[in-house]
Formats: sequence, structure tokens, C-alpha cells
Amino acid sequence: MKNLIRKAALPLALSLAMFAGASIAQSTAPASAMPASTAPAATKTHAQRRADEVEQQITSLHTKLGITDAQSSQWDAYAQAMRDNAQKTGEAFKERAQKMSAMNADEVMKSYAELAQLHADNMQKLSSAFSTLYAALSPEQKQTADDLFRNRPMHHPSARGHKGSKPASASSTASAPST
Repeated sequence: MKNLIRKAALPLALSLAMFAGASIAQSTAPASAMPASTAPAATKTHAQRRADEVEQQITSLHTKLGITDAQSSQWDAYAQAMRDNAQKTGEAFKERAQKMSAMNADEVMKSYAELAQLHADNMQKLSSAFSTLYAALSPEQKQTADDLFRNRPMHHPSARGHKGSKPASASSTASAPST
């Protein structure tokens, strides 16, 4: 029985890990792009909290990179890709969760494959938008981006600011934002 539970839990655990990585990857836009939230944090939905996290990441990266007015169109495209990826990923996980109790093992595995494909597609879109932005950065901004992305663990709790976690190696962090 324990073995069966482990086998069934693996796709779910991997999905959650992928979602965490995807959500972390979305990072950065001007403060003016932040939605005005009036609801207390305790009453916000998961989607609202996730959108707020993405906006915080966008704002933080925008500040750290020192995006200029001349770079705003490239920046805006990158930030929008992060927002879109987070929204699509959230919707996909919500839909999967709603169907999970009625899914058989084959359908669970297929749904995980669909999530993995969505993650890959989102990363391609994000990477493309970032390449355009990166080309418009000054040498100093590129160095800052290189440092930030090289030292940013994407699938590690410290990427979300958890205390007591160790950073991942450079090889595991080279991809920076995911979804």
C-alpha cells in the first residue's frame, strides 16, 4: 500500500515542484504595474497572492536592473510574459486539481506531461522576451542580470525568500525565471 501511495504521489510532487519553479521564475516590472489590492492577505485567493508575488518579483528585478525609459518596451514584454505564464500555470493547476479525484493513473500521468509541456512552452516565451531585453541592456545591467540569474535558485525554497535554506549551485540556477 505504501508503495502505491508513493507511486501516485510522485507525479503530484513533481507537479508542485514545477509550479513552484515556474512561479519563481516570473520576476519583474515597474511599480506602476502593480495591481491595487485592497483585500487583506488572509482573504486573498491563491491566485491573487500568486499575482501579488509575481508583481513583487517584477518590481524587484526592474529596480535591480535599473531599467531605463528607453528599455521600457523590451521590459514590458518580459514582464507581461511572466504575468501570462503565471496566470496560465495557475489555471492549469487549478483545472487539474478539480479533475484529480476523477482521474485514473493514466490520466494523472498525461496531465503531468501536459503541465511539463506548458512549463517548457512558458520558458521558451520567457526566454525569448528576456533575450530581447538582455540585448537592450547596458554592459553594467548585463553584469547585474548575469549575477542575479546565475545565483538565483529556481527550484529551491530560498528562491522564495525562506530563511535557513542554502543557495543552489550555479549550474542549477542558470535558467533564472521559469514560467
